[in-house]
Amino acid sequence: MTTTISRRHALALGLGMAALAAPGILRAAPAKALRVGWQKGGLLGLVKGSGAFEQALADKGIRVSWSEFTSGPPLLEALSANALDFGYTGNVPPIFAHAARGNLVFVGAGQGSREGHAILVPKDSPIQTIADLKGQTVAFKRGSSAHYATIKLLRTAGLTLDDIKPQDLAPPDAIAAFDAGAIGAWTIWDPYFAAAQERPNTRVLSTTEQLEPEFNFYSANGNYAKDNPELIATLVDTVKAVGQQGQADLPTTIATLSKATGLPESVMQRFLTRKGSDLGLVGFIEPKHIAYEQGVADEFFKLKIIPRQLDIASVVWTPQTAS
Repeated sequence: MTTTISRRHALALGLGMAALAAPGILRAAPAKALRVGWQKGGLLGLVKGSGAFEQALADKGIRVSWSEFTSGPPLLEALSANALDFGYTGNVPPIFAHAARGNLVFVGAGQGSREGHAILVPKDSPIQTIADLKGQTVAFKRGSSAHYATIKLLRTAGLTLDDIKPQDLAPPDAIAAFDAGAIGAWTIWDPYFAAAQERPNTRVLSTTEQLEPEFNFYSANGNYAKDNPELIATLVDTVKAVGQQGQADLPTTIATLSKATGLPESVMQRFLTRKGSDLGLVGFIEPKHIAYEQGVADEFFKLKIIPRQLDIASVVWTPQTAS
């Protein structure tokens, strides 16, 4: 079963569940069900398209359902509200979710291409450099990896978020605003970035190639991870195996992901062949992942974008901590 959920719907679902349960009574989904949140840009699209979770859990009698999200923030809101059990996002959504004291834990990590984010402008825009963004309306999804990419790219030109007019838009809304000329620039991640590159009215102002490599993360509902440690380990191992197989056979992977996401194969080809892209770089959380994500969290706290300091190591699940 597959559904597509917006941030508004995720919030409504979470509030509805909260109204039905007294504090402390919310429970993780039973071990006979697994509810997965996925996005078009993640490896979970390939897992979904290949049926790998269903195959790995068939002998356990676990039913798998899938919900598609346009960005990470509403996915993690649903995860925290016990409307999902497992999901994938970029680097920033977990920071905002944990800052809001969400009930979720980091369980795995992968690595994306340095070129996987970009600031886009209309083809005929007078904006030619990052410095030219001063005073411009720049769209990005607040709390997403594009939020962090915007901060880092602006900094290369000595600018901050205070020097632009940020506009919080999810990808579908940002595309509409971009086409209407309502925004000066748009920061976006793959595969939306790859799709935009095929549009004749789009020009790449800058990618994140010059920035540090970034990690993306797999998260689980805190109760679900605590109650089903062997299952969580199986999920991360399965994602890793699918990633390694997918990287070894990119033509098949491109076709599978195109079918799963509805995006053209040319878009998936561009996305999956960017410099440094490797679907097989997935596994359990390691010290390097914790250090990286702690740095991202500290950045957002220093800028007063999140309300409190985070201790990333305290919200990490590993097979060792589960045993």
